[in-house]
Amino acid sequence: MFKTIPFAKGVNLHIRQTTQFKTVNFSIKWRRPLTAESASERTVLTNVLQHSNAKYTTTAAFRSSLDDLYGTVLYFDTSKRGNEHTVLMNVEAVNDQYLANTSVLNEVLGLLHTAIFEPNLENALFKESIVAREKKMVIQRIESIFDDKSRFAQLRLQQILRPNEPASISANGTVEDIERITPASLFAAYQSMLANDKIDIYVAGDINEDEMVAKLKHALPFQDRTPVEIPAILPQKHPQNDYVREQHDMKQGKLHIGFSTPVKFGDADFAKMQIFNGVFGGYPHAKLFMNVREKESLAYYASSSYASHYGLLFVVSGIEAKNEEKAFSLIKEQLAVMQAGDISDLELEQTKAMLTNQLKESLDSARGQIEIYDQYKDLPEEFSFETWANKWKAVTKQDVVEMAKQVQLEAVYFLCGKEQAAQ
Repeated sequence: MFKTIPFAKGVNLHIRQTTQFKTVNFSIKWRRPLTAESASERTVLTNVLQHSNAKYTTTAAFRSSLDDLYGTVLYFDTSKRGNEHTVLMNVEAVNDQYLANTSVLNEVLGLLHTAIFEPNLENALFKESIVAREKKMVIQRIESIFDDKSRFAQLRLQQILRPNEPASISANGTVEDIERITPASLFAAYQSMLANDKIDIYVAGDINEDEMVAKLKHALPFQDRTPVEIPAILPQKHPQNDYVREQHDMKQGKLHIGFSTPVKFGDADFAKMQIFNGVFGGYPHAKLFMNVREKESLAYYASSSYASHYGLLFVVSGIEAKNEEKAFSLIKEQLAVMQAGDISDLELEQTKAMLTNQLKESLDSARGQIEIYDQYKDLPEEFSFETWANKWKAVTKQDVVEMAKQVQLEAVYFLCGKEQAAQ
């Protein structure tokens, strides 16, 4: 799908020449082991780099320069995957082939260089006023989760399930770690990211491959590095059947349940576990939606998700506080009936179709192709749509039953209103 070219030691370029799109898409990913402290620094850093640089010292000037380049999109962000924290820079620009007498792409590459290598400094450090402003913005973003009760309940469940482990560390970091950041510490984090992180560079579009490689070598002068190895997630023993109840000033109750499974991303049974999750609660035709929400009307919503890098399965539901016990019992029942083999051919086929169509839709965009390939590239076999469609197609009802039998309840978190709790 993408051709991989060594760019420097510890830096790889993945390039895809395709006539599928009228734009050229770039994505640069800086990777290092995930810790709360580094996630905090790197999230503030992305905000600082996003809004200004040495050439365009204000947000307005930077955005105006992008608008002048036919609405080029450029943004920084952070994410996490397993034990890995990623700073990413995504750029989308119109292809010069569709413009008359102009070379937007060269200007975009120049801007890309500026945004990364020419930050907005004062006395060789990030400007104190900008750092203070962006720290405040990131803290507000982190604290806003308290107002989104579904996200808050999910965070609390993850903290109960895997305290102080990657599964419960936010890609944005923590308020406490952000408050400790100074212009000097942030600049040190920036220098370390450029010099030491493992880097993947992606390009997708109708481009001349050799020309693009040469231009990127000039625009992105990354030096050789020996990145810190990102450790694998080791299996740990955790107490099972923890049941935590908390109260907030709110109306709808949030019942979030955490299960564990030995099957993780890249394992031989990974595709089977994806099918299990789809039948259990991943889609509108799934058992949780059809039985807990539709048939019994016990939930405003009920679904499951599979965090494959951590071997965790989450069930989330919004319920009336009075239905807590009944809803919890019915959710467990859906797992039990799957373990007993109650899976219809229709449920199985609909799930396979949904997974296949989702993958197909993702591959319809350049950004989707980059993200899918980035996720699957480290698996032993080369990624292709056909390979994964066939993997899902081959999963049998008995395979799903075996997956269901490996799912273990670990913890429950119930968040409800104070008045409801009193009742």
